[in-house]
Amino acid sequence: MTEATLTHLDEKGQARMVDVGEKPHTERSATATAIIYMQPETLAMIVEGKHKKGDVMATARIAGIMAAKRTPDLIPMCHPLMITSVKVDLVADMDVSCVNIEATCKTVGQTGIEIEALTAASVAALTLYDMCKAVDRGMVIDQVQLMEKVGGKSGHWQR
Repeated sequence: MTEATLTHLDEKGQARMVDVGEKPHTERSATATAIIYMQPETLAMIVEGKHKKGDVMATARIAGIMAAKRTPDLIPMCHPLMITSVKVDLVADMDVSCVNIEATCKTVGQTGIEIEALTAASVAALTLYDMCKAVDRGMVIDQVQLMEKVGGKSGHWQR
């Protein structure tokens, strides 16, 4: 294993945006996940469509997609990317009383799309929390993590 370097720091240790201008355009994708745990009654309300704010899962899905597209506005050194696809899936698990979130983002570009996938999963979870906080302030967002990335110089990585 080679020694890793922090690419967003220059030789003086100052923050910088990495120059990706010489890198080739390649197909890239990344998948990230998050879990939000909640009271069984809260999850039942969501699944049964009884929330007074409407379709909570659809709203969280749209929020995740929008967040992926706005990632460079949130993360200071993140390059704006031409995202070709964002898919956000939310699956209720009644046995564990949680919603499992999976976000996959794709692009053809000069830099990775991992942060966009992580942002999409995170914001989808935050949206679920926001929409349900009036009935369940004890929800827990957990296990936000990159599951897989494909493409670029470093190739394929999978958890």
